[in-house]
Amino acid sequence: MEKSILIVDDIHPVFIERVEAAGYTCDYRPLIKADEALQIIGNYGGLVVRSKFRLNKEYLDAAVNLRFICRAGAGMDNIDEAYAAEKGITLINAPEGNMDAVGEHAVGLLLALMNNFRTADAEIRAGSWKREANRGYELKGKTVGIIGYGFMGHSFASKLAGFGVNVIAYDKYKTGFSDQFAREVSMEEIVKHSDVLSFHIPLTNETRGMVNDEYLFHFKKPIFLLNTARGPILKVSAVLNAIKQGKILGAGLDVLETEKFPALEEQEWFEELRQSDKVLLSPHVAGWTFDSYRKISEVMAEKLLTLSL
Repeated sequence: MEKSILIVDDIHPVFIERVEAAGYTCDYRPLIKADEALQIIGNYGGLVVRSKFRLNKEYLDAAVNLRFICRAGAGMDNIDEAYAAEKGITLINAPEGNMDAVGEHAVGLLLALMNNFRTADAEIRAGSWKREANRGYELKGKTVGIIGYGFMGHSFASKLAGFGVNVIAYDKYKTGFSDQFAREVSMEEIVKHSDVLSFHIPLTNETRGMVNDEYLFHFKKPIFLLNTARGPILKVSAVLNAIKQGKILGAGLDVLETEKFPALEEQEWFEELRQSDKVLLSPHVAGWTFDSYRKISEVMAEKLLTLSL
């Protein structure tokens, strides 16, 4: 039982290959429902999950033999980390596996926004040729402000290295992290100097709803805003308000405070979001590439096999 692992989400088979070679047994059930998993979780020593359901107190109490949880990705917001720690459950995530995907996706969103790629493409397809209306901005010489300088923030900064930009970063929980890609600054400097603002922070009680009207009001220059972190850190209505006020020139949102349909289209701000040509959307895929699919599983397996459990 200690070496048995329940896998409740789709993962790359390299994880199973590597851990089974080391003596583990895997029960791969990516289509299992939350209530079904709850009934059997007590039979396993390990669990692998992406984001299918929340591992709350009820789940962790039912998991009487659980010694570790592997989160196939970076964010741990669907796991009650504090309660897992109380129960002596080791948590493993794999930000190293999808940090390049997130960094590249953020750069792609930014370049598309600054150069009106989506609008220009749609206009030409509709028979309209508008050069002046689609005049873009250059990244060179701009100041990019990064909020959160963990694996994802660092990856984004490193991807910007060839663009001739000034990258500054703020992280409330880290100090002394300046490197060749970014310079550590205060939040006041982020607010004063940023031409681009990109979020790379986890979802916590402190960060939920952090980016609201008041937060955006303080920025001194019109900005391009990116969120490839977690949707609930940012109030969509505040972004739309800032766009109307000219404070945000364009927003690239891979994540939203409400995701998936039909719940998304039921939000009071969705129609305005859908209509806005200043917003570029993607369906929470910044960290989900064909490459990261494998790398995440490789990282999880490596971390699990180096632990003394």
